[in-house]
Order: sequence, then C-alpha cells, then structure tokens
Amino acid sequence: MPGPFERGSGPDAVSDRSARLRAVLEEARTAGFLGPGPVAAHLEHAEGFAQVAQAALRREPSSFADLGTGGGVPGLWLALRWSAARGVLVESGHRRSVALRVAVAELALDDRIEVLEERAEGVGASGSRRESFDVVTARGFATPAVTAEIATGLVRVGGVLVVSEPPDPDESRWSPEGLAGLGFAPAEPAEAGKAHFVAVRKVTAAPERYPRTTGRPAKRPLW
Repeated sequence: MPGPFERGSGPDAVSDRSARLRAVLEEARTAGFLGPGPVAAHLEHAEGFAQVAQAALRREPSSFADLGTGGGVPGLWLALRWSAARGVLVESGHRRSVALRVAVAELALDDRIEVLEERAEGVGASGSRRESFDVVTARGFATPAVTAEIATGLVRVGGVLVVSEPPDPDESRWSPEGLAGLGFAPAEPAEAGKAHFVAVRKVTAAPERYPRTTGRPAKRPLW
C-alpha cells in the first residue's frame, strides 16, 4: 500500500505533506534549528515570502533558491507551495543539512528539491546555477549588502530577491547605488500579513566579480 508521503499532486497529497511539514518543523525547533514561536507563525511568515515573490513576478516561479534555510523556513514551505518549481536549499551547517535532506525525502520532494551543504558565496559564482533562479529568498541570512551580493550570482535577470525585514523597516539599509552595482533595481518594501519584506528586482546581469570568494562579502561589505 502506498505510504502517505508518496509523490502526488492531488489535494490529499498536499494535505499530507503540509501536516508532515508541521511535524518536521516541530522537530527542527526541538533540535534548535528553528527560532522561537509557534510553528504556525513560522509558516505564516514563509507564506509571506511566497506572496511577495509572486506579486513581484506576476506569476508562480519555476525555480527558487533559499539562502540559509536552517530548520526549513521558508524553503520547505515554498517547495510545497510552488508544486512545479525546482529549488535548492542552501545551508552550510552539516547537522541542519542532514535534517533538511531527511525532510525533503519524507515530503517526497527529492525529485525537484536539492539541499546544498556549502557556503552560499560559491553556489552562484559559476556553472549552471549562476543567474538561473526566478526567486531567491533570505530570512535572517545576513546584512543587506552581503545578502544582495551573494544573491546576484543566483537571481536571473528578470527575477527577484525577497528578503524579510525588521518590524520597523529602514529603507536606508538597501543602498540604491550598491544594488545597482550588483544588477538590481532599488529595493521595494512589501508587506504580507504582519510581516515586512523587500523585493529587489534583477535588471541587468551580475558583474563577473560578484559574488566575491568565501567570507569576503561579510568582511568587506559593499555598503
């Protein structure tokens, strides 16, 4: 008899996966991989990423990358939400990466979702993944300058970077000049539910020198 998490796209399969995702996130919180607060609040925040990204693209994305996925938010939720999208969950921590791979398999997402256990600077530096994703997301990943520099190697021209923002957003965090030097348009503030985000559109190709090598973006931020 088929297991409850075998691949499928019908309502029952989606419901099963959503229930299992909640269990996965509860386990992640117990392991210390997920921040405080109820799992429902984390999922609501993850849904905000989906809404902001789709509003910016005006369609559902066909590909995405989540930087610093940690315990699974928003990456695992986006993988369920965007049922036809391929995606990568970027996480440099070994224990978190192992847990994410288990979760991806249990949720029957391993045919289109990959967990990359590596530093994010290298993922889009060269090769087939460079500037190949419709959406890149970041939740508590790094400062705006570091996040934008790393993301520019991953977001395709015409795609969007979506980043969660503090409760009291400060537009000065996102330098228009600095973003322009990375191929981005100015950051656009957005809200979804009670959460704040910025959507940053990619308008020109990234200069070949970005992102810089591991550790450099954080040690010498562009702004």
